Amino acid sequence: MANVRLINVTKRFGRILALDRINLSVMDGEYLCILGPTGAGKTTLLRIIAGLLEPDEGEVYIDGKRVNSVPPEKRSAVYMFQNFALFPHMTVWQNVSFGPVVKEWSPERIRNVTSEILEMVRLGERRDAYPHELSGGMQQRVALARAIAAGAKILLLDEPFGALDARLRVNLRTQLRSLVKEQGLTAIHVTHDQEEALMVADRIVILREGRIEQIGSPQEIYTNPKSIFVMSFVGGANFFDGVISHIDRLGSTVDLRGGLRIRAHSITGRVGDRVVIAIRRENVHLRKSRMRGFNNLIGEITDVMFVGGSIEYVVRLENGMSIMSRVLLEGKGRVLKRGDVVIVSFHPRDCHVFPYPERGLLKEIEAI
Repeated sequence: MANVRLINVTKRFGRILALDRINLSVMDGEYLCILGPTGAGKTTLLRIIAGLLEPDEGEVYIDGKRVNSVPPEKRSAVYMFQNFALFPHMTVWQNVSFGPVVKEWSPERIRNVTSEILEMVRLGERRDAYPHELSGGMQQRVALARAIAAGAKILLLDEPFGALDARLRVNLRTQLRSLVKEQGLTAIHVTHDQEEALMVADRIVILREGRIEQIGSPQEIYTNPKSIFVMSFVGGANFFDGVISHIDRLGSTVDLRGGLRIRAHSITGRVGDRVVIAIRRENVHLRKSRMRGFNNLIGEITDVMFVGGSIEYVVRLENGMSIMSRVLLEGKGRVLKRGDVVIVSFHPRDCHVFPYPERGLLKEIEAI
């Protein structure tokens, strides 16, 4: 068993409230990502689980045992730093066997365990190499092997790919997740990269200003965000400020400035309430002719951007607002250009409705 539970964990640094009554359970064998912007409290949370910091309030449990006063080396958890923190003067073998040597295991046991784990991470043939002679992916596997050899059941990963180039990051994400799953470990992975979290996590915790904003599977976080912040931080979206003008059993109608109206299946609030409509860019479609149904708005393309295998269009609507559409590149499909007049359409089911935030829409998004 290697589960973690936090109950009302709070941490302050002077006047700064870094963590505010965090309640979180991490299941045995789970790969959990803690996602949030800089300053959200991610690393503080990880260091408290590791025992490198003590909470001011609340309790930390590992495998059902309260560990608030238990030192880091006795928590069955290993904190893996961004640069893997390998000993540069030691070979792969010496790095991996370091934990068993410190614990004064017998030479035979050290030999057997180290050899087995190096084969497990497919580095047996590089046992005599030094860290600087290895690729980033190999260094990562050495760090993981060292953690397993030290008896770790829980891996605490603090921005493990932050120092690597983009292509290597993508490759190592899947490798690390596979190794963690193969060994039955529990991983808690801190990142500010939403694509990384969506790719590797079983569940994602969205942390913001020391508080948990939402917990869920990657699909749940993306398709059913609980706040404007989550919608904007994970995947991005178009946001429109409006007022509910009509509600019926099929949804609500929201009036935007300039006489435009948007229909949403969501029924949030009452007639007269100020709300924010959010629509993912990939759910915004551009056509030359009007479709049947709701949400057909006329606009002019003002910008075209190529983004890998897709194109993003910026369209200025009749009321002066802009909306973005992301379209996958498909063969020799026609690419629209600046100045084209198009019909912007989106389905009412793809319109998320949120109460208008107290501090204003712009500040809510800028808080990211």
